[in-house]
Amino acid sequence: MRYPTRLAMRAATVLLAAVLTFPAALPAVAQARPAPESFADLAERLLPGVVNISSSQTVQAHNDHQGPEVPLFPPGSPFEQFFRDFLDRNRPGGQHGDHAPQSPPHKMQSLGSGFIVDPSGIVVTNNHVIDGADEITVTLQDNTSLKATLIGRDERTDIAVLKVTSDKPLPALSFGDSDHSRVGDWVLAIGNPFGLGGSVTAGIVSARHRDIQQGPYDNFIQTDAAINRGNSGGPLFNLDGEVIGINTAIYSPSGGSIGIGFSIPSNLAKTVVAQLRDFGRAKRGWLGVKIQQVTTDIAESMGLKEPNGALVASVEEGGPAAKAKLRGGDIILKFNGQDVKEMRTLPRIVAETSIGREVPVTVWRDGHEITLTATVGELPDDQKVAVAAPDKPVASVPTELSGLGLKLSPLTPDARDHYQISQDQKGVLITDVAPGSSAADHGVKPGDVIVEVQQQEVNTPADVVDRVDHVRKANRRSVLMLIQGQDGPRWVPLPLGSDEKHQPG
Repeated sequence: MRYPTRLAMRAATVLLAAVLTFPAALPAVAQARPAPESFADLAERLLPGVVNISSSQTVQAHNDHQGPEVPLFPPGSPFEQFFRDFLDRNRPGGQHGDHAPQSPPHKMQSLGSGFIVDPSGIVVTNNHVIDGADEITVTLQDNTSLKATLIGRDERTDIAVLKVTSDKPLPALSFGDSDHSRVGDWVLAIGNPFGLGGSVTAGIVSARHRDIQQGPYDNFIQTDAAINRGNSGGPLFNLDGEVIGINTAIYSPSGGSIGIGFSIPSNLAKTVVAQLRDFGRAKRGWLGVKIQQVTTDIAESMGLKEPNGALVASVEEGGPAAKAKLRGGDIILKFNGQDVKEMRTLPRIVAETSIGREVPVTVWRDGHEITLTATVGELPDDQKVAVAAPDKPVASVPTELSGLGLKLSPLTPDARDHYQISQDQKGVLITDVAPGSSAADHGVKPGDVIVEVQQQEVNTPADVVDRVDHVRKANRRSVLMLIQGQDGPRWVPLPLGSDEKHQPG
């Protein structure tokens, strides 16, 4: 059997590390459907709506990639490095291809799956199946090949929508309600594994609400229906023949199915698909906050009984949250009437809220709940700012923060220049972090800036010392600090150690 090309590996089902969370609370007990004697009738009805997708991309080969490609082996196989070394030694120009002539551009192929959602020729697939493609071809079950154009794609949810033109209506599939799927329900997966063509596999829903660290909106359905490379973009069906998921990723040490696959829930997918059809892009709700998980230490330091909600690390100036008077240190407990049990649920809830809608936001502030009203905005494009790391210490006379392993200094002009801290940044500079201290364990580094202590602004080292002493007198086990680092602001709970100062060794 001929193996897929390297681009096919990249564009086929994503291989993921096993980063799993426990499923949410199980739904109320309902009457389960019995297993059918056969899936044949259902498969016969659904297969025509599932398509194979092939895409090609023109790439410029570099000298060090000339010659035959390394055969595909399971990741980490010793044979992979053996063949790579062998081919490097036998390429023109020596081991590294020095002085070898430049190879001409050539086509790289990738394979995946998709499904028709409108008889006019609207096809849904994964974004990673067609990412970077120059040409996209959709092949129907009767082997009819149609050229496809890209209507829109969304990297955040890995969904793309294509359009093909046919002289007759095409068999379309319908989205179902993924929220009604239960762990243990039978499901069918149909796709194009390893480029073999339409294949049907059966299994059950193994888990719901899986977060596999693919993006801010992770809420995957996990299934044990066999899903392999090339199944990406194909549908996951319930026994009513409705699409309840888009098969997107697998966990596999070897590259093949081991019974752990992940599908984008249809209730998320159909909203994105509709927006891609209408606007060519996904339009999402936006609140304008940076958030972090509420840990047990953070909850204790803020007087919250349970570590629930999403802690606001910072509020974007001029954004919906700022206009609603949210502020750093608030813990968002409910948004638009929906409980925010943990941090990762908030971005999904906000994103699915209609733009321009006024919604109630319940937050924990100063030891009690208050409710604010926010008008949901539209999520803007991402903006990334690179900050260089310091390469040498700043000469100063530091103030030692007893029991926490920190040394502090004011934000002087020299310190700002050295650590590349903006002129409008306020707070107290951390100049040293004791190895092995709790602060070091929490990722605090020299060059970070303490902005607030216990939700109160600090501007001098003395302010920090006073706030920490106040927390100690209140018999708190930890002190909560808002720290501005290279990756942005975050709340850090630091356990309060002894009141003895660190002595030099």
